Amino acid sequence: MLSLLALTSSPGWTLARNIGITVFVLLWLATAYWTFKDARRRIAEPWLVALATLVGLFPPFLGPIIYMFFRPPEYLQDARERELEIKAMEERIAQLDQRCPVCRARVGPTYLVCPVCTTRLKQACANCGQPLESLWQVCPHCATPVTPGLPLLEDVSARELEESRRRELGDGSSRELNPAPRSQASD
Repeated sequence: MLSLLALTSSPGWTLARNIGITVFVLLWLATAYWTFKDARRRIAEPWLVALATLVGLFPPFLGPIIYMFFRPPEYLQDARERELEIKAMEERIAQLDQRCPVCRARVGPTYLVCPVCTTRLKQACANCGQPLESLWQVCPHCATPVTPGLPLLEDVSARELEESRRRELGDGSSRELNPAPRSQASD
């Protein structure tokens, strides 16, 4: 028994004990710091990050294991990237599924007019006839400058009706399209 007491009071034993305690405390603080850093990357609410850090501190070494059972499954940055990817995919799908703004019929990207309701969807290039987007200043197919054209949603059927009336009346420039009824002068 005396030898055990002498061993524990020796300077070598004291040094080994102090190093062991220091390593234990450093590992404990390191696991608490890891819990804090991981919680900051996974949890948006600051008070929940503080709570997770406290769970990581107490009980020592068991706290981070408890935190690992209840932590969110993904990092906040990964969740944001996933949301952006989903948004981008939805936009691409929406571009593939183009519809007429008036009758909601499916239209192709090169359609100038809706085949169902005859609403003008795009303006055609004066030189090559390719469809032009409303914001383009020059035709990308033939480099012809684009003149400001018709409104985007002009109803083509009304214009065709007007042109057919002009043809029926003969020369459309000399006659009115909707002549007013003439009042007959009384004698």
